[in-house]
Amino acid sequence: MSSQKALEIVDKVLGYVDKDALTDTDKKEIVQDSIDNYNTYINPGWLKYRKSVSTNAAFVEWEDHDSYFTDVYGEEFIDCLGGFGIYTFGHRNPEILRHVEAQLNRQALHSQELLDPLRGYLAKALSEITPGDLSYCFFTNGGAEAVEMALKLARIASGGRWFVSAVGGFHGKSMGAISVGGKATYRVPYLPMVQQVTHVTYGDADDLRRTLSKLQAVGESVAAVILEPIQGEAGVIVPPAGYLTEVRKICDEFGVFLILDEIQTGMGRTGSYFRCLSENVTPDIMTYGKAFGGGIMPITGIIARPKLWVEPLKENPWLLGSPTFGGNPLACSAALGAIQYMVKHDVPKLCREKGEFLIGGLKKLAAEYPTVIQEVRGAGLMIGVEFYKSEYGYSVAKALFAR
Repeated sequence: MSSQKALEIVDKVLGYVDKDALTDTDKKEIVQDSIDNYNTYINPGWLKYRKSVSTNAAFVEWEDHDSYFTDVYGEEFIDCLGGFGIYTFGHRNPEILRHVEAQLNRQALHSQELLDPLRGYLAKALSEITPGDLSYCFFTNGGAEAVEMALKLARIASGGRWFVSAVGGFHGKSMGAISVGGKATYRVPYLPMVQQVTHVTYGDADDLRRTLSKLQAVGESVAAVILEPIQGEAGVIVPPAGYLTEVRKICDEFGVFLILDEIQTGMGRTGSYFRCLSENVTPDIMTYGKAFGGGIMPITGIIARPKLWVEPLKENPWLLGSPTFGGNPLACSAALGAIQYMVKHDVPKLCREKGEFLIGGLKKLAAEYPTVIQEVRGAGLMIGVEFYKSEYGYSVAKALFAR
């Protein structure tokens, strides 16, 4: 333990941050330091996971703009991953960034005691681009945290115990979120999970009806069904047309709340402000995040129907949760800027048009390499390419980084 060494480390890296241009020596040191630091102080598994590091050179990102990120050597990369959905509006979009900079020059974080106005304005604006009577908002910092709030809200509002989710679903990696998740990879190491969770086949409304019927028949109470409108982590699985509509009907039939996790599918990415709008479905609770912060700030949250805000939550607004940084002024300014940009530039339309172009081109590649590419699927700019073997996908990713 040495405070002097800590000071030397931060002085060094902040010197890099404050520089307008890095020297060749700086660049080499940053790359090597990054590899050493991840190996020793974070987790060497990250280096094995990163497809870019598995090539002959270790790429360390340093700058970004528009659709590109740049490594320390000035090499530009087209960002096809988009931070798992963060960068729908591009990297450091100047029309959004200027609002965040203006807010930073005024106030960064809130007092926790007085009313911070941006939070209220953001909730009001969000209610205007979401379906039905969705209106009450609660802002958080990460996707899993938003899902936790959705689960807690469904429980306290319904009095029910059980949650029904889908095989292959992904809702984050906190304990509650992986419990309703549908991937063994993330669940098995932490078993037993939060109890009273069962899974149905995604895209099969009849399976959902049978499951709810069985739970009801044995006297179990269900708090909510939680689904992604399009499954992301599972491989961009688009359900059959009308699936969300049928799910809504089934939930109403059994008196069960519906939670739609729009963290990856929302903010125009899939061709509408939120994917549920493609079928005019109003969930009881909706989560949002990723691009909600405009690619500038982290902000997530839930929006719900007023009827779910039962008396205990009105009597104690901190009962649902009290994230220290949730809905802070900087994050809210970014989200307000993101909504402004999305509406003014009709981002859903742009995503539909660009998505059609990309999917068309990828399907031509699939036809050209029928033994390599199994399927191309998606909606808007949420697109997946499934290879016949995982190794093919890794090889393609490595080759693209190496070009």
